[in-house]
Amino acid sequence: MEIKPLRYFYEVARLGSFTRAAEQLKLAQPAVSMAIRKLEAELELTLFHRHERTIALTDEGKRLFEQAGRILQVVQDAQLEMQELKGLTQGTVRVGIPSMLGSFHFPPILMAFKHRYPNLTFSVQEGGTWQLQQMLEKGELDLAVIESELVPPELEARTILREEMLVTVSRDHRFADTSSVTLQEFFQEELVMFRQGYFHRKVLDRLAGEVGCTPNISFETNLVPLIRSIVKHGFGISTLLKMAIEDDPELITLSFNPPIILDLCLAWRREGYLSRANQAFVDFVLEQSDEQHRATPV
Repeated sequence: MEIKPLRYFYEVARLGSFTRAAEQLKLAQPAVSMAIRKLEAELELTLFHRHERTIALTDEGKRLFEQAGRILQVVQDAQLEMQELKGLTQGTVRVGIPSMLGSFHFPPILMAFKHRYPNLTFSVQEGGTWQLQQMLEKGELDLAVIESELVPPELEARTILREEMLVTVSRDHRFADTSSVTLQEFFQEELVMFRQGYFHRKVLDRLAGEVGCTPNISFETNLVPLIRSIVKHGFGISTLLKMAIEDDPELITLSFNPPIILDLCLAWRREGYLSRANQAFVDFVLEQSDEQHRATPV
């Protein structure tokens, strides 16, 4: 079995369309269709149910799709490793970062890394931790920042940041003069929450279940500036990391009782090949994390 028709098959199956797969592969649609017909003839199997305007994988096609993803990832890893053995001096860091960290924690780290390694390039994907984890496992990302509770056995991870989730309210909110808030008190308020899939939301949904509360959600958004604005104007309260609100004197933060601490990790595929560029980024981020930890008063 050749790799090229297998790649064509994978894209058609992933996108559910010969037309979209041909566009993605930058090929003519008849060339893609012919390659898959030859693959079916070679395997003596039908891989797609073809209808007038739609296609669907057969049972055999579903099995091959699962295998094809793993095979193509191994081939990509091997090609990258061989390139580096030939003395490749440039590379790309493909990393997924949740929006709050991407806006407030990582910009100086990315700039400092770029200053140290000017020949390396970045491809940064913003998203919720669940989405980033899925992209990482599929090989669409090389690295991703996820919450420690979400790390599955297939991923290798190193903790890079420990942060407290802080209740965030306006200056005239009734919580503003208190020192801490219980989960039960928090969930009774109108809440401004991240959408499903983001680590803040996942942690809070879990905690709500543990204390038997149903969150009173009035706004859902992944835009941190919008969350801050809504809270500031008194239309709800939220919970953010200190980095997202420490520059805004109009917002008040306080701890949960008991405090909620998050461990955020930089993760990569345990069985995947970590390129020199990505390994350099991992080492750099861990170095920055160690320096920050040493500089933080105990």
